Amino acid sequence: MRLVTQTECLAKRFGDEECVRILAKAGFDAVDWSFFEMLNDDCHWCGDGWKEHAKKLRAIGDECGIGFAQAHAPFPSSKGEEPFDSVIRERILRAMQAAATMGVEKIVVHPVQHLTYAPNRHELYDMNIKFYRSLIPYCEEYGIRVCVENMWQYDQRRRYIVDSVCAQPEEFCAMLDELDSKWIVGCLDIGHSALIGIEPADFIRAMGSKRLKALHVHDVNYVRDCHTMPFVEKLDWESIAAALGEIGYEGDFTFEADNFLYPFPKELEPDASALMAKVGRYLISRIEAHGKA
Repeated sequence: MRLVTQTECLAKRFGDEECVRILAKAGFDAVDWSFFEMLNDDCHWCGDGWKEHAKKLRAIGDECGIGFAQAHAPFPSSKGEEPFDSVIRERILRAMQAAATMGVEKIVVHPVQHLTYAPNRHELYDMNIKFYRSLIPYCEEYGIRVCVENMWQYDQRRRYIVDSVCAQPEEFCAMLDELDSKWIVGCLDIGHSALIGIEPADFIRAMGSKRLKALHVHDVNYVRDCHTMPFVEKLDWESIAAALGEIGYEGDFTFEADNFLYPFPKELEPDASALMAKVGRYLISRIEAHGKA
């Protein structure tokens, strides 16, 4: 099982190229490239030199002995308005192509969720079946899988997190089964599961290894989407490791926990990244131990 982490924090503070070098030195096997900056028109991924930049990053990874395993497309995937929806679709496709150029195998693309979920869940389900099916020809062309992710929304009146698309295991599994494509797979966000009241271990078992091909690993306090390192907040990591081991999970162990890094001075972020890598190795060892039990 490869140990992977996202690039958002380090790329912002050190630049893309140095970010890859830092993560290699910290002990990660591969990178989850964050394309979040593509919301900005002046982002280098939106310009003419994106392909050369992707090839250069891949070459630096080869030099450092670190791969590119996963990526995250820009989001939100829709707002239900133009020109945003047309622009973001083109940028999602660009992110898919850039990720494939770097050697990435899977890219997370958020479901569309611009409608309030509870009264519109059937409409959103149908919209997402159409949305993900529309990406399959590009998956085939670029040679990259798209991951659906379980989401949440925020109830402004009651001031707490509520369900959104694929928040419930039944809907997530049903959507993947209906799409029925090797190009569209499931990425379980561990924290998102807990935030809507489902223990991640239960969600993992409900999906099984057939559907669950990727992870977003981070800790939460059951109230906020903390995106911090395991053992900092309140999730039961031994139960999560046990569930992943029991189903025979075969994907990568991918951190989406950069909020752990942000409070540190820039000079300490490489050391904080190395600590994250050690925590990741420990959890992988626990998953593997449960898999052998």
